[in-house]
Amino acid sequence: MDYKNAGVDIEAGYQSVELMKQFVAKTMRPEVMGGIGGFSGAFSMENIKKMEKPVLVSGTDGVGTKIKLAFLLDRHDTVGIDCVAMCVNDIACAGAEPLFFLDYIACGKNYPEKIASIVKGVAEGCSQAGCALIGGETAEHPGLMPEDEYDLAGFAVGAVDEKNLITGKEIKAGDVLVGIASSGVHSNGFSLVRKVFSMTTDNLIRYNNELGMSLGDALLTPTRIYVKALKAVQEAGVAVKGCSHITGGGFYENIPRMFPEGIGAKVRKNSYEVPAIFRLLQQTGNIDEHVMYNTYNMGIGMVLALDPAQADAAVKALEAAGEKAYILGETVSGEKSVTIC
Repeated sequence: MDYKNAGVDIEAGYQSVELMKQFVAKTMRPEVMGGIGGFSGAFSMENIKKMEKPVLVSGTDGVGTKIKLAFLLDRHDTVGIDCVAMCVNDIACAGAEPLFFLDYIACGKNYPEKIASIVKGVAEGCSQAGCALIGGETAEHPGLMPEDEYDLAGFAVGAVDEKNLITGKEIKAGDVLVGIASSGVHSNGFSLVRKVFSMTTDNLIRYNNELGMSLGDALLTPTRIYVKALKAVQEAGVAVKGCSHITGGGFYENIPRMFPEGIGAKVRKNSYEVPAIFRLLQQTGNIDEHVMYNTYNMGIGMVLALDPAQADAAVKALEAAGEKAYILGETVSGEKSVTIC
């Protein structure tokens, strides 16, 4: 009897590391110290020391049950982008620059090519965010997970000078809310998605005229990463008062998270066109509109609170950075909540 007969293939683990090295290498920043495959990741603080009052900002998250679609379609190169996005977008909400990322993959059986494909996506997400993938772990869990399944989570650390920290405390009634378009459902609400749509391979790969692609392609579209978009806004001289990443809980939960007490918001539904995937989801599942806005991003992945005088400049900066941006509504005095009208 040996470890391999017990279900853990050490040699497959070595092979996975070798296959993923080429992807990880592309994410390196000058601050990264040491090579790939050590017991820990080291990152120099030299540049951070140049800030007046450096603040570290961290975030951790996973991909959730969206991974089930990756299993069904045997496509594993995009969920890593989702994992990075869910972490670095939260960090960006504080005005911080993501510095480095670590991933954790738990699997029933280590298939090196599959693990390398997952990490390829993680590395792509890190490249989009400008952060380094400095470490991670692949854990084989025979008997705990089915051999063809895995779970994926990550952890990111960023930094910001305290004077540039986005706290929301300066938001007042009459400020403008600017929304940045999402790329689709992102990585939230997939437990409901999987109840609404038939999760068969045939249904997922069939071309859908309303979506302009297959349902599987639409649902597996990776979460948009907004790090560079927010940087473009800041470089345009716009002072971002507050920032909300629209994740699980949709508009109703996430927009008020950036508000101080005594501030609420009005969001106008007709300020932008809700993407087809959400219309199809609502219609197919006969889902109440409130539930939709309380579960999904509805086509808006990030919301900024700005002084009205800077709203147009922010929209222009976002559009120049390749984003779609909309004036969604405004803040109001009252309960810390959102009214969608």
